[in-house]
Amino acid sequence: MPLTHFLGLIAMVMLAAGVTIALALWANVPLVALGFAAVAGSLIIGWNRLAR
Repeated sequence: MPLTHFLGLIAMVMLAAGVTIALALWANVPLVALGFAAVAGSLIIGWNRLAR
């Protein structure tokens, strides 16, 4: 993967994270709920990878 594509990918992931947090704050979602959703998603993906 060329360096420009890699850096663009990183920039897009950071942009998506920023938009997600901005929308959650705009919708008055508590940051604790957003953090819980992130941890739960991470655990689900981790368990899925261990099952293989």
